[in-house]
Amino acid sequence: MTTSATAPSAVSTARLSFQDDGSALTFTADGRPIATYTYKPTDHQYESPRPFFHPLTTLAGDEVTISRPWDHVWHKGLSWALPNVGRHNFWGGATYTRATEYANLDNNGAMTHESFTGIDQSGAGITVSESLTWTSLEGEPVIAETRRFSVRLLEDGDGSDTAGAYAILFETRMSNISGADYQIGSPTTEGRDNAGYGGLFWRGPRSFTGGEFRSQDGAGTDEFMGSRSPWIAFTGKHDGTCRSSTIAFVEDPSNPGAPNQWFARSSIFACLGSAPFFSAEVPLREGSPLTYRYAVVIADGGVDTGRAAALAAAAGAALRSWR
Repeated sequence: MTTSATAPSAVSTARLSFQDDGSALTFTADGRPIATYTYKPTDHQYESPRPFFHPLTTLAGDEVTISRPWDHVWHKGLSWALPNVGRHNFWGGATYTRATEYANLDNNGAMTHESFTGIDQSGAGITVSESLTWTSLEGEPVIAETRRFSVRLLEDGDGSDTAGAYAILFETRMSNISGADYQIGSPTTEGRDNAGYGGLFWRGPRSFTGGEFRSQDGAGTDEFMGSRSPWIAFTGKHDGTCRSSTIAFVEDPSNPGAPNQWFARSSIFACLGSAPFFSAEVPLREGSPLTYRYAVVIADGGVDTGRAAALAAAAGAALRSWR
């Protein structure tokens, strides 16, 4: 494990490239695929079709996402997904409400890619700008979203790689176009304890079950559910290679409500997500869009406190400069 007093930073590099096959963008580092962004999914409506990142791999080639696991087929690698947007479900599966608890309510919407409004390779990494429309099950428009994300390598201040790490910077701006005001919440705001999922959500491989979370407050497992911190990291171990990999989420401090809660689970299966609607509803009114930004770090190896903090600092600096 490597620690450094000098926080790493994001850098411009010719090592990154991408290809577009008409339904997905695949990003490569030194010719090796590291991230695929499917923007035209073919999922069933029950899974709330939406763009997602999968597979994501470390720079060394270890895969750190799973998609359509049998227990929750609507989990899609890394994706922006919201289960309770008024009466609509943009997460997938059954919906939890106070009146019904979990039930199939025929309310699963979709996030539809409209166009890429720009793909910029002139700065650090590769930045993609996208326009999406969220529609109800009946096809009525609910939300117009402008989304940006950037894939970039992270590097130490002295020019050496940060033990094989890169970041996905993610920004969403959601505008209500439905003609009615909505509250964005979660199963917890509907009465289910500790089920505040909804936001930028990552589902890890089966072998990551039982892995370790770490934040500025220490290390542990499921006790991090609902915690608040500027960043949080998860380390798991791979079958086959027996190597470790780390995923870290960093929240932009300008996000509404920051620092927001994290949805963090190690037992049963490994998952981690931003949860700005965990325990309190947030209004989405016409003319008052909501904007959220995050950095997600994918790193080879495990982390101690020093390395976790350095990766978080690198991603935070990249997020600030990109914003």
